[in-house]
Amino acid sequence: MNIKSIQVGQLATNCYFLVDEAEKKAAVIDPGDEADRILAELEKLDARVEYILLTHGHYDHIGAVVRLHEALPDAEVYIHKADSKGTGFHVVPLADQVVGLRYYDDGDTLALGALTVHVIHTPGHTPGGVTLRVGDALFTGDTLFYGSMGRSDFPGGNTQQLFASLKKLAQLEGDYHVLPGHDMTTTLDRERKSNVFMLEALK
Repeated sequence: MNIKSIQVGQLATNCYFLVDEAEKKAAVIDPGDEADRILAELEKLDARVEYILLTHGHYDHIGAVVRLHEALPDAEVYIHKADSKGTGFHVVPLADQVVGLRYYDDGDTLALGALTVHVIHTPGHTPGGVTLRVGDALFTGDTLFYGSMGRSDFPGGNTQQLFASLKKLAQLEGDYHVLPGHDMTTTLDRERKSNVFMLEALK
């Protein structure tokens, strides 16, 4: 498993490239902007893009989806259904823009070569927020950050749900590399020990 990332857009969203190097299959996670730059990075990977995976529906995480889907029509686009129709002015109604949009939910899995993508529904930042677990990596979107958590004051946000999602992640067995939607990476063990929001969620 190989994971690369670039920051895209005005809000410096972390766009990730997940690759099974043995079978040369890839997924793009949260392509928030700069579609041409993302496509150029994909060219360097020498891998077939199987999926475009979204942790939630905010514009800064899905801004390049339509352009990527046009360029990569065989790549399946996944989002949680609760974020597919739009919420307020922050969540973009992707269901109206992507033909064949697919939905995943808690407990679903996707095969990427020999890798398995496990879907964990983690609402609170948005109703359809998900965390993607692959091997020892957690792609947490805007649910869990280094020393912090996502905002819950946007339309569709819910603080109680967000704390429940943090608790859900904290209770996963073992340690994981946490790859958030913004800012720097961290580990689940670190956040369990020092993230005041996660500690509050565990009370």
